[in-house]
Amino acid sequence: MKHTKPKFSRRKDREFYNTLRTRVNQYFETADVSKFGNSGTVVKMIVLLLLYFVPYLLTVSGLITAPGLVWALWAVMGIGMAGIGMGIMHDANHGSFSKNKKTNNFLGLTLNLLGGNATLWKLQHNVLHHTYTNIDGVDEDIHGRGILRFSPHQELRAIHRFQHIYAWFFYSILTLNWVLQSDYSRVFRYRKLGLIKSDAELRKEFISVVLWKIVYWGYALVLPLLVVPVAPWVIVVSFLTMHLVAGFTLSIIFQTAHVMTTADFPIPAEGSVDNNWAVHQLETTSNYAPNSRVLAWFIGGLNYQIEHHLFAHVSHVHYPEISKIVKHTAEEYGIPYRSYRTFWAALRDHGRMLRQLGTTPRVTPSTVPT
Repeated sequence: MKHTKPKFSRRKDREFYNTLRTRVNQYFETADVSKFGNSGTVVKMIVLLLLYFVPYLLTVSGLITAPGLVWALWAVMGIGMAGIGMGIMHDANHGSFSKNKKTNNFLGLTLNLLGGNATLWKLQHNVLHHTYTNIDGVDEDIHGRGILRFSPHQELRAIHRFQHIYAWFFYSILTLNWVLQSDYSRVFRYRKLGLIKSDAELRKEFISVVLWKIVYWGYALVLPLLVVPVAPWVIVVSFLTMHLVAGFTLSIIFQTAHVMTTADFPIPAEGSVDNNWAVHQLETTSNYAPNSRVLAWFIGGLNYQIEHHLFAHVSHVHYPEISKIVKHTAEEYGIPYRSYRTFWAALRDHGRMLRQLGTTPRVTPSTVPT
């Protein structure tokens, strides 16, 4: 995977972005509300943490020992794990959960407690994905490592013909990949890219990755194997189930925002994108299920991906209101605002996109029409 850092136009559609930011800022001033989270986000944090840790404590304490119930409780933990990632960690690591930076940093470490790494996630997600959305070679969220093809600019392989069938399995092992290998490889890759600035910082981050992994494996697998009075295979299967549930949930929520038939996948020309950054976000991102309060609550407002990409520093609790401003302003300036009525409609379109990418020839700069 090659890495470049293309630049966006600072002149094209500048008025749109300036107008949009002004209107959103005016909304917060007029409504007299903070851009950060509120009491509702605190309640959600408590609920989601309980959803993960209560089933865990019920099993390691020995209160629940029936194999079927142990497995079911760990499946619930998978839901809690995904919820913590989307409803707590995500806002915290964007600095929008609280106006207190220390609180955000502390809550961002919930990712470490779930087997990931907050520092590396912020580099991968905040820096690479949010800045260079859907740009092949830079946005790591569309890098399928040859097994999955997420961009028309990537090499087409024979196996991709079936990716709309097997992709769902690879989505399920997302969080397992975190705890097994991806963080180890990322820490060295980001040093080569200059995102980790020095060898001293590299050593520090690598040690952090190793120590947090020891903590995670210790409490999440080793301790249950030692103290829960069930066959070891029950714990292992339950552990894997937790990750499969969490990985699948997280993957389908994020993939249905960008790898879509309606999304653009621009090719930078001579290191530049002929587009304003804000317009680029609108052209590469889509919303779904804007009327589903339950879904929005659980997934941390990530059904409003357009608003999230444009205003990542704003807590997700405000996305429903500012989405009205974003949509109106986009329509006013003739810029696309893509939104699917339901999550299932978005998921079906993502499936169509996987199938389409599995058969269409690679698009390179020389084959892009002028």
